[in-house]
Amino acid sequence: MLKIYPSQLSGSLVVPPSKSHTMRAILLASLARGRSKVEGILPSPDTEKMIALCRQFGASFEGDVIEGVAGAPQTPADVVDSGNSGQVLRFGGAIAALAEGYTVLTGDHSLRHQRPAEPLLSGLRQLGAFACSTRGNGQAPLIIQGRLKGGRASLCGRDSQPVSALLFATALLEGGTELEVHDPGETPWINVTLDWLKRLGREVEHRNYRHYWIRGLGPHASFNYLVPGDWSSAAYPIVAAVLTHSSLRINGLDPHDVQGDKQLVDVLRAMGAKIHWTETGVEVLPGGDLLGLEVDVNPMIDMITLVALLGCFAQGKTLIRGGAIARRKECDRIAKIAQELRKMGGSLEELEDGLIVRPAPLQGACLQAHNDHRIALTLAVAALAAQGASTIQGWETTKKSYPNFVRDFRAVGGQFFWACRSFID
Repeated sequence: MLKIYPSQLSGSLVVPPSKSHTMRAILLASLARGRSKVEGILPSPDTEKMIALCRQFGASFEGDVIEGVAGAPQTPADVVDSGNSGQVLRFGGAIAALAEGYTVLTGDHSLRHQRPAEPLLSGLRQLGAFACSTRGNGQAPLIIQGRLKGGRASLCGRDSQPVSALLFATALLEGGTELEVHDPGETPWINVTLDWLKRLGREVEHRNYRHYWIRGLGPHASFNYLVPGDWSSAAYPIVAAVLTHSSLRINGLDPHDVQGDKQLVDVLRAMGAKIHWTETGVEVLPGGDLLGLEVDVNPMIDMITLVALLGCFAQGKTLIRGGAIARRKECDRIAKIAQELRKMGGSLEELEDGLIVRPAPLQGACLQAHNDHRIALTLAVAALAAQGASTIQGWETTKKSYPNFVRDFRAVGGQFFWACRSFID
């Protein structure tokens, strides 16, 4: 259990590598022709699961050098354990459809009960693969057999991962594929995928994220890549500095990266925060009062918990919309962040796709992470800006995206202590 006292921050920190780029780089290097080099990968349980998946598909790893399978994954000899990673389940499921035999993919309780996979399964079936859920409910465990063929498929795109998964897989085919996507969401994550395909010389066109044309060119060439800093992780020190009226520099970021969560900087500026771009990231300066506003969080869906927290400190009402898919992440993030911030005195009203947040002073409280790294990290930021000490149970889940959070925040003045040493810093 982690205990946190209100703190003011100062100095600078470097954010961890991007999880989304790490996962894509490992997968795509494993599918390439020849040996790729991927430097600066994020150490994370999700990374470990992606590496294990790619090894089961036949790729080999020697340090940061990855020998690919040239677009021809072998059938895994054992069940694929995706852990808590939706990317491993969805991306791996699509790549499994390129193999001849049957692949079984499963994961932890959250992945088997909280994370839908039916859009992916439907898309794979329309493109000639065998794809089903063992329980017939569109959730893991999944059974998938190729071979995937080019053609035409239609699927729901509220969750971006099935769309990205099909784009990766069909780009490895010979010939054309057409995807029609209904109700597209989380489009900045699609932009990350499209950026990767462009980097690898793939030919993909789209119209408003609703219609895609993929010209399959077979396996791509190997590549060298340095994983950039993670804008999702950077959001936590940025918001912490804003709410504690601190001066803080956040380094290791590429302002031109396509990661969607950097849009939170624009939201913060619109609320009144003083944030400046630097050559290596951003600088936060102490500012005045924040103003509530209406925010469509779908383009930065992982930031919904932080926007809810910001609403507790903003003057007037903050209306959060477009976040329905957040109920189907590692936990129901809308319900759980409302539950935990209410423990601290927050005033939050749930909507089907978001929250109405009204200003209320936050007090220290005993809080739960709900096995969700985004909830845990947001509550840590809340604790830094609250009155009185807070404790967070389940902190170990933060290893998924920000394993050195406590170390980094201690270095800039955060008062963090282990009330129960169940998680090693």
